[in-house]
Amino acid sequence: MLENIRLSFQGLWSHKMRSFLTMLGIIIGIAAIIAIVSTIKGTNEQIKENLIGSGDNTVNVRLYQGDNSYEIDYYGVPDGVPVITEETREKMLELDHVEDVALYTSRETYQAVYYQNTAMSGGKICGIDQHYLDTCNYIIKQGRGFCESDYKKFRKVVLLDENSAETLFQGTDPVGKTVEIQKEPFTVIGVIAKATRFEPVINSIEEYYTYAESSSGAVYVPETSWPVLYGYDEPQSVILKLDSVDNMTVAGKDASNILNTGLNVTDETLKYKADDLLKQAEDIQKLSQSTNTMLIWIAGISLLVGGIGVMNIMLVSVTERTQEIGLKKAIGARKGKILGQFLTEAAVLTSLGGLIGVIVGIILAEVISRITSTLVAISVPASVLAVIFSMAIGIIFGLLPSYKAANLNPIDALRHE
Repeated sequence: MLENIRLSFQGLWSHKMRSFLTMLGIIIGIAAIIAIVSTIKGTNEQIKENLIGSGDNTVNVRLYQGDNSYEIDYYGVPDGVPVITEETREKMLELDHVEDVALYTSRETYQAVYYQNTAMSGGKICGIDQHYLDTCNYIIKQGRGFCESDYKKFRKVVLLDENSAETLFQGTDPVGKTVEIQKEPFTVIGVIAKATRFEPVINSIEEYYTYAESSSGAVYVPETSWPVLYGYDEPQSVILKLDSVDNMTVAGKDASNILNTGLNVTDETLKYKADDLLKQAEDIQKLSQSTNTMLIWIAGISLLVGGIGVMNIMLVSVTERTQEIGLKKAIGARKGKILGQFLTEAAVLTSLGGLIGVIVGIILAEVISRITSTLVAISVPASVLAVIFSMAIGIIFGLLPSYKAANLNPIDALRHE
């Protein structure tokens, strides 16, 4: 085998231009496939990042009525939805892939937050537990966060995110100032922000509503102070921090099942469900799947053309080396030896073309990324499969010339001019 490979490289080197032109179809086909697959993979990651957010491996589990989230502002506090206990939180914390769990209640502001004469006209108000900031990957930008005594002593203190702080205080330091929430005074003790900043790309009205609350800003109060604003026993929501975005669907469903076992409601449509943004991303990706598959098949046609070129040049090579083949057979070379030599030469030719094609494809993908500002993600499995596939093409299309060489009559071969 090693001797056949050495002879193959020797033959390629002795006909450099012809070998390169033969490989060109393979190179173009593999490069096109690698570039297309990398762009598709990058686009899918961009879709996932736009919906979920870069580095934010969290999933919300909220109370739903049918297909829509339960609107407590319109329907009031539902009967039969218990307060989530610490024991229930611990059960969710034991789920696979779950790193942390936080509980919160939330309402839209509806101009319920004021600083002097300035109102916050969008966003949300949240009553959060002591795990919320870590679970949601928040850091303290100014002031301090909530401490244990804030919860135990029912202090009326509030944290602002950067958007709400800018809306209410317009660049001045908010820490220590008093804001009015539902006509109740709350002292601002800090400003928080996401540790990883994420700017979503909004291309539709649906995506606008997905991000409207977070972009308008939010204010956070301790969960023990929430009854001062809105009363008791409101249904809570849960947010899970996961080890990976890819586990959002499974973990969200498992957490929903735990919460739904405690429900005692007459309305069967009232259930806890996860906000499955990962599924939304996958649904969007599936819309373009048929187009992507078609592009890969079109690129694959060039591989077929390249394979025909390999077969053609190998037939020429057999014709050129007829006397050499006859001499080898005359001194005892068997059919299998001749067949193996020509198959190896075809496989080496296409494998080398495949390697060059992978390199060209990666460069082409990067060029496309820079020109179109499209995210690309190089697929290592696709690159390996491309080289293996190109080798298989060499073997398949090299069979006919190799079979022809192996079955030459030695006497006729030696007389060949």
